[in-house]
Parts: sequence; structure tokens; C-alpha cells
Amino acid sequence: MIKIIKTGEEIREYLDGLKKRGSGSDEKTEQTVRSILADVAERKDEAVKEYTAKFDCSSPVCYRVTEEMINDALTEADPEFVDAMLNSIENITKFHERQKQNGYMMTDERGCILGQRVRGLDRVGLYVPCGTAALFSSVLMNAIPAKIAGVGEIIMVTPPQKDGSANKDILVAASLCGVDKIFLCGGAQAIAALAYGTDEIPKVSKIVGPGNIYVATAKKQLFGTVDIDMIAGPSEVLVLADENADPVYAAADLMSQAEHDRLAGCVLVTTSERLADEVVKEIERQSASLSRKEIIDEALARHGAIIVCRDMESACHIANEISPEHLEVLVKAPLEYIGRLTNCGSLFLGEYSPEPLGDYYAGPNHVLPTSGTARFFSPLSVDSFIKKYSYIYYTRDALYSAKDDIMLMANRESLTAHANAIGVRFDKDGKDER
Repeated sequence: MIKIIKTGEEIREYLDGLKKRGSGSDEKTEQTVRSILADVAERKDEAVKEYTAKFDCSSPVCYRVTEEMINDALTEADPEFVDAMLNSIENITKFHERQKQNGYMMTDERGCILGQRVRGLDRVGLYVPCGTAALFSSVLMNAIPAKIAGVGEIIMVTPPQKDGSANKDILVAASLCGVDKIFLCGGAQAIAALAYGTDEIPKVSKIVGPGNIYVATAKKQLFGTVDIDMIAGPSEVLVLADENADPVYAAADLMSQAEHDRLAGCVLVTTSERLADEVVKEIERQSASLSRKEIIDEALARHGAIIVCRDMESACHIANEISPEHLEVLVKAPLEYIGRLTNCGSLFLGEYSPEPLGDYYAGPNHVLPTSGTARFFSPLSVDSFIKKYSYIYYTRDALYSAKDDIMLMANRESLTAHANAIGVRFDKDGKDER
């Protein structure tokens, strides 16, 4: 059962332990992944298929998902489910459209031109888990901003189900979001295939999407060979609540994250001892009817806590220190806390803005920094799928007016070849061309 902690020493001990939770893979995992990456780099599709048979399914129905399979999934899909997904896609699209950036150009009277271009990446790989839960929502949150950014091609990899088939909800989401190619493979081997390219799976410039410890480790090891979104840790929620909060809502919101993962970090920070006690009772009552009760119970017992603070200032300080992936604000005047809560992946304000609203529907991205990295990382966005480059055009007269400054600074750094590259344009036989 989730614990209630009140003293400063207990709180500090819990916060220190929370930071160590899921703090990375062990050496055995690192070596296993390193070996898989090397094997895929050498044997390509053959290796990917062997690992898929070993870890996921001995006989997947296909390697690349065909258009016929995708169309069948669309035809057989529950119309209400498709409508719900289309409504979600509309919200996500509207939010992310506002993130688009434009390039710019600057000119001056000397004829100089300076500018910046913004373009989508050429090809992106999307990893979609299909383990204890088939996360079709990950397709929406990754593919939509990629399309808006102007990514040329989206390649999706997802493990086959135990019967060898592709999860149809994931196929429906991929089709609605414009994913270009889908392959049935998962784990570190799928990440390696995207990073290196194989005969069948195209090489990508960036890999996005959540996964288990082997997927996360593969992304970490391949960063530099390919770009990645982030190294995601276990799921997190922090519920900030005052005495006005409803314990039914607070308990439900803690459990909505606890069911993700036995390592999930679920914290209630409150100024009310009464609320703390009532939330414990509510967790016990509500969890009895939930399908993932065992995971919820373990997550809350291992990494959950209810922290009772003396005032809301202290509560906000703890929330900012933890820097959670999701931060819910169940207080009387939630909008007043926007400026006080500065470290989180996403902020959920008020009792009618629970975390699942952000997971599926509202519009902001649900791919968020975890493990305290919200102090310096941002959510996935259109920016995640673009690259920028600048351009410079100087006339001869403009460069002449700047040459002395440039050569002075270059020589000051003892980079005489830099200075020479400027000087030779104006000096022949020791004389200025002018």
C-alpha cells in the first residue's frame, strides 16, 4: 500500500530514492544490446528476423505489413473507435500546427544576405510497443507532429503479437496518421535496423517512440549514429492537492499512472492530513475492480508516496524538485499555479483535467521528459522533427569592411589559416587589390 510521509527526513529519503528509480540499464543489458546492434549491423534483415522469432513470435505473419492488411484493419475497425481517434487527431493537429516555424532572411544596404531555413527531416523511425498494452496513442503523438514538420517519410516498427499478427488498433492509427511503411519487429533489433538500415528497412535520421529497457538502451547506444527523441524512464505523476481536493479524483489519478509500470512513480503532495488518509482508503476501494490491480499495488508500494507538507509553498517546492512527467493541480484556484510550478513535462490544471485527457485527447503531446529531466528537457513537438541551417552571402565591399576585425580575432586565437583565408581575397603580392 502507498505510504504517508510527513517528516523532513522521511521526505528527503523518499525523494532521493525516487531519483534512483529506473536510473538506467545494468551492464548485462548494455552488453546484450551492444551484441544485438553489432549483429544487425552485419547481418541486417536476417538478424532482425531471427531475434523477432526468438523474443516476440516464432512465426510472424509478415515482415513488412501490406496495404491489404492495413485496409482490412480499417474495414473491421469499430466505427466509434475510429471516430474517437479522428477527434483526437483533430485536437493534436490543431495544437501542433501552432508550433510550426518559418525561416527568415535579413538584408542590409551593403547587399549582404543572412538567413535561416527550416525543413523537416528526410526520414524518421517510429517505435510502437505492443506488449502488455498496445499503445496506438503513441502513433498519434509521434506521427502527427512529424507530418506537420514536413518529414519526408515515416517508417514504423512494432512487435508482432503472440499469434504473429499486427495489432489492428496500431494499424488503424498508423493509416489515419499517414505512416508510410510498417514492419513487424521490435526490441533493440528494430532500433538497430532503423539506425543502420537494412535491405528492407530504410535507414532513418531520427528514432522516436517509447519502449522497454532494451529499446531505451539501444536508442542511447545509437545516439550519434542517429538522433533520438529522449531516453524515457518509467511513467510518473505528481498530484498537488489542497484541502479542497476530492480524494476520489486524487486516488484515481495516481492509479492511472501506476498501472503503466511496476516502476511508475506516483506521488500525492498535499497540505491536508485528512485528504492523505482518505486517498489511501480510496485507492484500496477503487483498485479492487481494476484490471491491472497487481501492477498498481506493486508500483504504489515500491515507489508511491503521499507527502504531507506544512503549506502550499513547500508543496510547490517539492513538486519543482521532483520535476515530474505529469503534474496535476487539484486546488481551489489552479490557474494561479501556472507560474509557481516551473518543472514538469505537462501541467494539468483543475479537477476536470486528469492526466488521461493529455494521454489521448486534449492536443498537447504526451511524449514527455521523465526522471527529473523536465528541469531541462521539453515535450516532443514539431521542433523535434526539423533541422535548421543558416546561409551567408557577403559582397566584396562588405567583406572588405569586416576583414580587419575578422583577421584580428583569428590571429588572436593563433588560427592564422583563418586569417589568411580572409586576407588572400584582398592582398596580391603584398598589396591590397583595391
